[in-house]
Amino acid sequence: MTLWLLIALPVVAGGALLLSGHRADRLAAWAGIGAAAVTTVLAIIAAAGRPEVSMPFLAGLRIGLGVDGLSAVIVVTVAVILLAVLVFAGGEFGADESRARFHGLMLVFAAAMLVTVTARDLVVLLMAWEVMGACSYALIGFWWREERRAGSGVVAFLTTRTADLGLYLAAGAALAGGVGGLTLAGLPGAAGGWRDAVAAGLVLAAIGKSAQLPFSFWLSRAMDGPSPVSALLHSATMVAAGAYLLLRSEPLLAATGWAATTVAWIGVLTALALGAVAVAQRDLKQVLAASTCSQIGFMVLAAGTGGVAAGTGQLVAHAATKSLLFLGAGAWLVALDTKDLARLKGAARRFPLLGAVFTIGALSLAGVPPLSIWVTKDAVLAAALADSPALHVAGLAAALLSGAYVGRVLAIVWQPGDTIGARPPNSLLIGPLPVLALAAAVLGIVGLPRPARWFASLLGAPENTGVTWFEQAISGLIALAGAVAAASWTRSRPLAAPSLPAGWLGLERLARLLVVTPALRLADGLARFDDRVVDGGVRAAAATAGALGRLVDLRVEWSIDGAVRGLTRAARSLGRQAPRPQTGQLHHYYAQAAVALGVLALLLIVL
Repeated sequence: MTLWLLIALPVVAGGALLLSGHRADRLAAWAGIGAAAVTTVLAIIAAAGRPEVSMPFLAGLRIGLGVDGLSAVIVVTVAVILLAVLVFAGGEFGADESRARFHGLMLVFAAAMLVTVTARDLVVLLMAWEVMGACSYALIGFWWREERRAGSGVVAFLTTRTADLGLYLAAGAALAGGVGGLTLAGLPGAAGGWRDAVAAGLVLAAIGKSAQLPFSFWLSRAMDGPSPVSALLHSATMVAAGAYLLLRSEPLLAATGWAATTVAWIGVLTALALGAVAVAQRDLKQVLAASTCSQIGFMVLAAGTGGVAAGTGQLVAHAATKSLLFLGAGAWLVALDTKDLARLKGAARRFPLLGAVFTIGALSLAGVPPLSIWVTKDAVLAAALADSPALHVAGLAAALLSGAYVGRVLAIVWQPGDTIGARPPNSLLIGPLPVLALAAAVLGIVGLPRPARWFASLLGAPENTGVTWFEQAISGLIALAGAVAAASWTRSRPLAAPSLPAGWLGLERLARLLVVTPALRLADGLARFDDRVVDGGVRAAAATAGALGRLVDLRVEWSIDGAVRGLTRAARSLGRQAPRPQTGQLHHYYAQAAVALGVLALLLIVL
């Protein structure tokens, strides 16, 4: 019952707000916060009780939901972040800004993520995956009257939908491979080459959802949505869903022999490349977006190297950290009406509390000791070292870049600057931030030796590969070195002009060049072929049939009809002539008989 309530409450509350429309705008914020608070309580109860439910779906197929160790951690994370984000949104949105639509969509969005992480089979997973994608489209393009924002929603939706086709491939391959009930636990047992097809489909869907290379560019466009959307989407839903799916599917990745290695390298290369992108940004939300791709890359790396506990710890620590940073950026956007780094100089000095909690989140994101991501990232790097020294070195380079983009941002917001006209953020905007800052500071405890053993036992996963204090010290020094070097460089030089990394490596243009443009040209060619050949053939066949019909009408029908009319006239004429011999005079009948006998005799003679 608890699990049904956990899913049903945000769905019903969100659906009611969406159906109510503007009539519910004044109450929407408190209704959303209340629903999120109760959902958080239910999530904690479900995590403790580990409920399972199932039901028949089709003949011979049952679908189900269940909470195990991994999903217990994630459902609590999703619910807590949802509550914090909706409290913040209550202070950001005015009463005339479609509050009911916004809070309704956010609740349904979170419910889809809750179903995703508790799904026990591919059928339920696919349903939730689709709802999550649709809600993300509506939320990114929330201010749909602005062409740029609406277009960004379309870009994000179509990009992730392209990758989502992999999940359909995986479901079909699992069915063909004899996976009973299409259960996630049964995927490693798919027969023959079908197992490889399942793995390929899941990997494609996951890296697309989590904005890993080459799909990373859609996350840049997602920044056109409201700040609370960015905070939820980047921390505990949507982007985290792909990483979660890979961590959940780690036994399948390992069983194929190639998928785990592929996933690990995709993750670490994304961490490197998007770290460089983050360093080059001039927009605060774009820095945070690129850093999300980079940090998710560490979770993907963990899934590829068997570090499920390490990757899950990174996911939880990143959720608290990134929601804090996006909400902090949103508070500055409300107060200063800008997200341009050049205009955010002095923002932390102008609002010290906001500056302090943002700094805690930023240093955690960089992996600076003793904050949470320092510990969890080291656990991921230890798993990478056990698998491949090359992966470990690449991960350390990505950690250096993490320090660099954080040091650059902090140097700017703490510089003396002009913030005249700033409006102090209200209590709802600031309220969730200290709590999230505390979580960002201490959640890394799950990576320390004794808590790590407990955490791995909770997840039912192998214990993290041991991380030595020397390795932790090295990674902390690397993060600090990157932050200090970037801060010093930023203070002494103006913001750099746009570059290739600043344009997200041209990934969107590349996608348009290699995928969108050819697809559109192919579609245009097929449309022309349809018009000229297929439709033209239909029109020609219709014209030919019409001509034949007219010919038949003129020739055949006219001839038959004419013959019938001729016979009719002849019969009518004979009918008129027939009464004439019947005069009633006997000698006429004898004469007629004589003529008839004469004709008969003549015929006999001739024949």
